[in-house]
Amino acid sequence: MMRMQSVIRAIYPAQCVACETQTQAENGLCGTCWRETQFIDGTICDTCGAPLPGDSDGHRLQCDDCMAIARPWDRGRAALVYNGIGRKLVLGLKHGDRTDLVEPAGLWMARLARALVHPDTVVVPVPLHWMRLLRRRYNQAALLAQVIARDLQRPVCVDALLRPRKTAPLIGHSRDARFAALTGQITPNLRQQAQITGKPVLLVDDVMTSGATLAACTQALLDGGAVRVSTITLARVVKDA
Repeated sequence: MMRMQSVIRAIYPAQCVACETQTQAENGLCGTCWRETQFIDGTICDTCGAPLPGDSDGHRLQCDDCMAIARPWDRGRAALVYNGIGRKLVLGLKHGDRTDLVEPAGLWMARLARALVHPDTVVVPVPLHWMRLLRRRYNQAALLAQVIARDLQRPVCVDALLRPRKTAPLIGHSRDARFAALTGQITPNLRQQAQITGKPVLLVDDVMTSGATLAACTQALLDGGAVRVSTITLARVVKDA
């Protein structure tokens, strides 16, 4: 097996997942792209994971959006700022068939999600409508959820939520329009209700903009019997980023 891996590496050298520069390890970033990627750490909003200025005072902090908008979930984290390379990675995964990004992205997310999970937490992805899934051929949130669940050694239920009606793309919509468009559009899957009833849930998505999708999913999970919901996204849209 090691010999075969050496042969494959000789034919197909490891490349940076952002720029294709040759790297030492598989599924990683080169030094330049790593320095240019805005990983979120330090002082953050405890509800969505957005970076905040200044130092933490030990109390729970929230960004302006999370103070202004009621969030039905408990706590949230995001791995990257949705800008530059972070945006490129999200769009590649979402629309560019870049499923090779799932492994590194999922592991970045799992590192942050470790503080949010409990021994009985179930990992659940944001669902796609079946027509969009058919066209895209995969649900990027479900692929990320599987990597996160494997790394955290937690169960995953990829079809705990359903999106029975197709909604129009929300790009360019106002915050209020996003929330209105998603109200009641995501439902618990009654066939999988036993998997989440009485359990805390870690909800997984690729990017958070207004939080409308996460809010609709969280409400559906709570309606389906989850005791609490935390969220983890690959990226967070940040003002002035």
